[in-house]
Amino acid sequence: MKLKKLFPFLFKSNKYAIKDYGELSKCETGNFKTLKRLECDTNNLMSVRDISLSEVFNSPETNTDWEEAKKEIDAFNIPDGTGGVNPGDRRALYYLLRKLDPASVLEIGTHIGASTIHIASALKKSQKANGVNLTTLDYRDVNSETEKPWVKYGTTDSPGQMIKKLNCTSFVNFVIDSSINYFQKADKKFDFIFLDGDHSASTVYNEVPAALKSLSQNGVILLHDYFPNDKPLWSNGVVAHGPYLATKRLIDEGADIVILPLGSLPWATKLGSNVTSLALVMRKN
Repeated sequence: MKLKKLFPFLFKSNKYAIKDYGELSKCETGNFKTLKRLECDTNNLMSVRDISLSEVFNSPETNTDWEEAKKEIDAFNIPDGTGGVNPGDRRALYYLLRKLDPASVLEIGTHIGASTIHIASALKKSQKANGVNLTTLDYRDVNSETEKPWVKYGTTDSPGQMIKKLNCTSFVNFVIDSSINYFQKADKKFDFIFLDGDHSASTVYNEVPAALKSLSQNGVILLHDYFPNDKPLWSNGVVAHGPYLATKRLIDEGADIVILPLGSLPWATKLGSNVTSLALVMRKN
């Protein structure tokens, strides 16, 4: 079946389409519109034809797994509104990982570990013969016993402590670095990369091509805070411009990628809705 029939919304014209990168760059730090053009090697990226979001989020098997995992996760009492991924999006992340069943995952942006423990919990369910691994990166020491950054967000345990209580220490590695610097040095390949760090257009524009180089065959990249057509998703009117602007420029420059927003989930996310800002970066052809 042709891609246009599978995802017609990707081909619709939109009156809100951004035609001038300079317009949105006012909302970003750095001079995005003068960045050197980057090439995207999409050979290892999963094709948009190879995933069904309906199957991902309506899997009876994953529903059963989730109910078990949720009991452990809920014990940490992670509050909503911490500046990270909302509870509904965390659940979506768990479902994606259970369906795709990656062996290796890279998370950019550990923060207080809310999404980290959902990733680890999903990986713990895997039956991979050679094991699984999660590398989670942040620019600061998220487990610092001196600064205790998690406390100001209302959580009791550090990300490392939660991982230990989940019995996932053996396959989770915490890294202190910037995403771009890490990608430049890393020689490891990942099946799944979650980009949830600095959301500026300049950073995401650099992150996506770098992440593509770090993907294993048939790998997947997931974006957080992707607002289609740079329009609000919720009643608060807030928009994070960077991920949309960065990926739009890459596509305009000829990258063989398509952004697949996860859209509306079967459960609540935030502000009384079930809409998510999560979106997959996939190969178009």
